[in-house]
Amino acid sequence: MVNTPLSNLPLDWVRAFEAAGRTGSFTAAAAETGLTQAAISQRIGNLEARLGATLFIRQPRGVILSVEGEAWLPYVTHALGTLRQSSEELFGIQRRRVTVWASASVLQLWIAPRLAGLSLGDQVELSFKTMVLASEDGPGVSGVRIRYGNGDWDIAHRARLYDEALTPVAAPILIKRAGQGGWQDLPRLGLSGPRAGWHDWAKVTGDAPTPVPQLRFDTFTAALSAAESGAGVLLASLPLVRAHLEGQRLTRLSQSVLPSENSYWIVASDRDVTRRQWEALTGQFCA
Repeated sequence: MVNTPLSNLPLDWVRAFEAAGRTGSFTAAAAETGLTQAAISQRIGNLEARLGATLFIRQPRGVILSVEGEAWLPYVTHALGTLRQSSEELFGIQRRRVTVWASASVLQLWIAPRLAGLSLGDQVELSFKTMVLASEDGPGVSGVRIRYGNGDWDIAHRARLYDEALTPVAAPILIKRAGQGGWQDLPRLGLSGPRAGWHDWAKVTGDAPTPVPQLRFDTFTAALSAAESGAGVLLASLPLVRAHLEGQRLTRLSQSVLPSENSYWIVASDRDVTRRQWEALTGQFCA
């Protein structure tokens, strides 16, 4: 067999190029692969020398793909993806431990009730860890994550858990206290975080944004417990309180809903989960 310069390209060189091209940075590629920036640069340099082509244009503030690099990148990404998927399917390669990071409210109200029957493979441990939304991309957070937003993230795997919709709910005991008056005069509960609030509700429905909440919480689970106790009306996520409504622990106060383009998404990189494990997770958790 004729040994051409392209017949034996080291896979590590190709992986370094793909990671740097996809992330747009040698530094980001180093963080993703667990290598140093110098190692990424060396491997890409070796690859360029072997190919006889410049794949990146080095600039004072970073690198950009050359015309040749930009043309080659999608082929390399597809080839590596096919190689990874086929190895998983044919040889049973799998992560022995999968960690899922999520807020306490999503873990308790959405994830936990859907765990029965979930299997990621023989001898695979599924670990759950609680995080606050503000730290979801912080140091030490690696693995499958539940993020809140519109899904516009540059990440290999992402799927929406459910369509977000907000509406006022309250405990039956609080509604009785209102008598013949409307619920709009009842005390309200405030919730800090990314979801829309009472002012957003007022803009859509025409209801007054008052009374101003005297109780405010930084977690949905705490606010939900307060609403169940009769402490006030909560502008709640319908998917997260469905069991409370069906069990008549809470009552829906309006047929109007406040839709949102944002919701909770499950996201992961290729190194965090195999394709089969990803399909099992999304099949179980996504509505």
